[in-house]
Amino acid sequence: MTKHYAVAIDGPSGAGKSTLAKLCAEALSFLYVDTGAIYRTVGVAVRRAGADPKDRAAVSRLLPELKIAMQYDDSGLQRMYLNGGDVTDEIRCPEISLYASAVSALPEVRAFLLGMQRALARENNVVMDGRDIGTVVLPSADVKIFLTASPEERAQRRYEELQQRGTPARYEDVLRDLRQRDENDRTRAVAPLVPAPDAVEIDTTGNTLEQSFAFLYNTIKERLAQ
Repeated sequence: MTKHYAVAIDGPSGAGKSTLAKLCAEALSFLYVDTGAIYRTVGVAVRRAGADPKDRAAVSRLLPELKIAMQYDDSGLQRMYLNGGDVTDEIRCPEISLYASAVSALPEVRAFLLGMQRALARENNVVMDGRDIGTVVLPSADVKIFLTASPEERAQRRYEELQQRGTPARYEDVLRDLRQRDENDRTRAVAPLVPAPDAVEIDTTGNTLEQSFAFLYNTIKERLAQ
């Protein structure tokens, strides 16, 4: 049986997980899996249905109707599909961040998506990022990283990303929403955002993208060689 390697990268919103995980996956020739995008896709479905994302019963009723799929375009970008429609851009709207945070706290949603995430790791070498990959989804991952940065720097990164996407927002609003999501993720009863006991914690505050990538990539390579 072919051995597949798994790298789990966890951390709060705006820590650079998606960007850095994608770069590391490309450098390692591994499959990149952005689990946050999967939860955001559920958030889109809940918002479209007009349901309260914190209402377990209402959200649970929607799950059997959802067909969530991932595909990769020619540039390697992970694209998300909801019931056949491409929602890759829609899931990055600021409001969807809060929907994603709320639905990700529901046990029914996490159970619904867990099998999909684990199957990807069984069948591929993966770099998977999220908030509970090293603690819940892939507790036996070969490498576990907890990536973070100061709230102010993470908010600035998100603010600039939204500007580039053509969905501008006030920096103050982005920072407020980010702090709220941090609190939601840390205090939820199911799979709270905490580092795995054996995770390497990396703070990227003040780093350039190149510096963060180099440190993260070298850390992963060293751990995989052990």
